[in-house]
Amino acid sequence: MAAFEPKNPDYRTAATALIDGQPAMRTLGISIVHLAPGEVELAMLHSPAFTQQNGFVHAGIITAGLDNACGVAAFTLMPREVDILTVEFKTTLLAPARGERFVFTAEVIKPGRTLTFCEAKAFAEHNGLTTLIATMSGTLMAMLPRVAASQVLSTAHAQRDD
Repeated sequence: MAAFEPKNPDYRTAATALIDGQPAMRTLGISIVHLAPGEVELAMLHSPAFTQQNGFVHAGIITAGLDNACGVAAFTLMPREVDILTVEFKTTLLAPARGERFVFTAEVIKPGRTLTFCEAKAFAEHNGLTTLIATMSGTLMAMLPRVAASQVLSTAHAQRDD
């Protein structure tokens, strides 16, 4: 992978806050294991609460891990004032999600000013073996800061009163 230069020198703190600020990631117990500009490794332990009818971790849970891995990898290359949002992804499920621990890796393939393309892989660790269980290709969008609706309304009202 090409070496990328982060636009935010404090990308580690920002990426950690991104994951920590998502109730869904806290619920799943997904955490950052490795972080570098344009790449990330996330991990999650198995929980029966995340399984489907056959006892495998549900594809939606695996997809959420992959999506967040892509998002964090792309986010490491974004400027400080920008947020990140997924606009498209394709997931391919390769094997049942059976394991004690799940690892989600992602890397930026092509960074852009507004759109960034990433690829991710999900692995299941089960009985001492690591199996590739899913892949994802994703496109992430840089979201510029938005003015809160209440600020817009109060500004409009103040202008009308003048």
